Amino acid sequence: MTTIASEKLGEHASLVKDWAKGYDSQLNEYSYWIDEIEGTIPPELQGTLFRNGAGSLEVNGQKIGHPFDGDGMICAITFDQGRAHFQNRYVRTEGYLKEQAAGKILYRGFGTQKAGGWLANIFDTNFKNAANTSVIYWGDKLWAMWEGGHPHQLVPKTLETIGPDTLNDLLSADQPFSAHPRIIDGRFINFGVKGIASQSLTIFELDEQGNPLKQSSHPLSGFAFLHDMLVTANYYIFVQHPFQVKGLPFLLGFKTIEQCFDFNPEQPTKIILISRHGNHDLEILETDSFFGFHHGNAWEKAGKLYFESVCSDFFPQKQQDELDFEQIDFESFPTGELWEFEVNLSSKTIVYQKVVERGCEFPSVHPQWVGKEHRYVYMSVCDSSDKNGPLQAILKLDKESGEQQIWSVAPRAFPGEPIFVPRPDSTQEDDGWILSLVFDAATHRSYLAILDAQDLNTVIAKLHLQHHIPHGFHGSWTSKVFLDSSKN
Repeated sequence: MTTIASEKLGEHASLVKDWAKGYDSQLNEYSYWIDEIEGTIPPELQGTLFRNGAGSLEVNGQKIGHPFDGDGMICAITFDQGRAHFQNRYVRTEGYLKEQAAGKILYRGFGTQKAGGWLANIFDTNFKNAANTSVIYWGDKLWAMWEGGHPHQLVPKTLETIGPDTLNDLLSADQPFSAHPRIIDGRFINFGVKGIASQSLTIFELDEQGNPLKQSSHPLSGFAFLHDMLVTANYYIFVQHPFQVKGLPFLLGFKTIEQCFDFNPEQPTKIILISRHGNHDLEILETDSFFGFHHGNAWEKAGKLYFESVCSDFFPQKQQDELDFEQIDFESFPTGELWEFEVNLSSKTIVYQKVVERGCEFPSVHPQWVGKEHRYVYMSVCDSSDKNGPLQAILKLDKESGEQQIWSVAPRAFPGEPIFVPRPDSTQEDDGWILSLVFDAATHRSYLAILDAQDLNTVIAKLHLQHHIPHGFHGSWTSKVFLDSSKN
């Protein structure tokens, strides 16, 4: 028995070590045509995949305390007539430029402190806009987004930074613009939460040209850590988890914001429903406590609202300063699983059920089914169904039949968020491709996987990059081909 336990411990340690390699910084910026390809790029796959994440987990060798604080690095893979071009570039935010010039960490963050102890951090609430969470092309603009501030506008062909964008003065100086927009029926819907002790939630709707159509603001009771949102034809939906912030240790410089979050599982989770029309009436319903960064989709049917969310029992919080964020004990880390919620609008009641019993993240659907009842969900999942671990597979859930397809890259590789790209002119919900950027610890390189969305076992192509890309956050697809003429 001791031998078996030792073998399992060794396997787990090797897995965590491989996963941690995905947090090695990528300090270089590249631009090249991808020549090392397994399979064939579909000729009808025309457009650009953008992806954002923390490219650097350090400043001149000084490690940051959390990936949320890493400088945003945009990757673009452009498909044109059966070929693919890669480029990556850091977002030149004010904070990035100042820290690069100083050669040291100048800003506190979600999980980062400046060197020098509490005296160096006391009363410093000036966070940098890391522009590292998502990237999207909308209204002829490419935005690198971070939920605590303004988006940074970039040049789509070169990824050069233009600068923070106020959306033609739609955003005031202190108005955040979240990194989790939803696009439904040609409308770009986003939100921003302002304040800590006293908070307000503002919701924006933009047309296809980026012009404002609607805007409403709502005071919030309690502390709302809102990272994602949901939308249907008639409702905006937000999930407010039972948090309190004990801000004094942060203000006095002793702790990071992350360490000051207090998640109370004895308190209910609140479901905030806001009408998209009329006076934008707000209603709050309560359900059992849970935490989740990301939601799947939402829809309306027969007087009820439905939505999906990745739910875990508690907030994944680092308490010890001496532990690096790569040193996760996955056996004690909260397991997020996909749940479906049914909200009865007449009786004001909520029931829920688990639909995926496997650790998962980043649920997504066909973009034309956002806000509508759908059949298929795609997500990143753990390779094992009975124990927690890093995400090493992509899962397709058929909600009608219950069938699950799984494409795994275990034991030494780790896929990122699955991006659904519809096949041109197709009307079937699962007719298209799944794109996922995979980090392979065995080669310390990354590759883009192109999967058949109807059958995940069909790997259409693997596009091998010449280097690695660190674990990232969110990306998006546009059918526009962005190529600098000098690269043709």
